[in-house]
Amino acid sequence: MSVHLLSEPIAAAYLTPGRLWSLVAALAGVIGVIVGGLALARHRSGNTRRGAVVALTAGLLGMAGGGFVVAAAEGGPGTGYGIVGGYIALVIGLLAAILGWLALSRSRRTA
Repeated sequence: MSVHLLSEPIAAAYLTPGRLWSLVAALAGVIGVIVGGLALARHRSGNTRRGAVVALTAGLLGMAGGGFVVAAAEGGPGTGYGIVGGYIALVIGLLAAILGWLALSRSRRTA
């Protein structure tokens, strides 16, 4: 008698569509974190509004992409749906959005 599993593990070396989308979302979040950190570090010199908006937008895109991957996943970790990367993209996107929001609020105070 054989046991049929609903979701079989897929090797980590394979780049499935779910994993690709979670990587793209996480990359958007990482870009947002970098730009938001730079905008916060340079807030005394002025002209940080553009960086703050970019960081906030990239963070929201990272969270949206990660949320989409998590919502569309039909299996757990190791199934190739990218659910782990989706959760990571959600966290990184949230961090980027917070940094962008902080930089934007500081740029409004100094302007």
